[in-house]
Amino acid sequence: MAPKKVTYLIDGFNLYHSVRQAQRKLDLPTKWLNIRKLCESRLPNIGSAVGSRVELGSIYYFSAYAYHMNDPLVVERHRNFVKCLKDTGVQVEINRFKTKEIQCPFCKKIITKHEEKETDVSMAVKLLEICIQNECDVAALMTGDTDLAPAVRTAKRLCPEKHIFFIFPAYRKNKELDQLCPGSMVIKPKQYHKHQFSDPYKLKDGIEISKPPSW
Repeated sequence: MAPKKVTYLIDGFNLYHSVRQAQRKLDLPTKWLNIRKLCESRLPNIGSAVGSRVELGSIYYFSAYAYHMNDPLVVERHRNFVKCLKDTGVQVEINRFKTKEIQCPFCKKIITKHEEKETDVSMAVKLLEICIQNECDVAALMTGDTDLAPAVRTAKRLCPEKHIFFIFPAYRKNKELDQLCPGSMVIKPKQYHKHQFSDPYKLKDGIEISKPPSW
């Protein structure tokens, strides 16, 4: 029997905040994360959960550049990280932040807030696409965002033969999502430190990208 193909959908910001929290708690470098290696490391666990041999299919990474922070170094670091991801075969979809005016609960003034609102929609659409178009046998969603629950329910109803799991980033396990997809698993914080890019990381075209000092 051929191995089942596993496709990953990565919520970039949900993962980033988990990685940043792990770096603070462990006092170890975690941000220079080789997401492909991390995904590969989960395959034995996924294989055990589905009771079959599995192989890595596609990896989709969803994020956005924080131009609103008015710090070009923040965007530059993120862009360089994305270059490394792409070099390992990760497919990247960059969305955008949206501005939202809210009333401050303390001073009652109207303030502008920036929210990254497209990632969950993009992931939901991609989940349905890869299931309906038979791109995968197993969909692994690396996030703890409950906004994806309706899409997961729809995918399970339309494609009941597909296996869907959440791979919760460290400190992001969600009870509702865990119940929705039994067999879901949690990344241990030290796994981030274990699966780092080399420093510098050499792209296939020979260009070297160094890890940011704070990472």
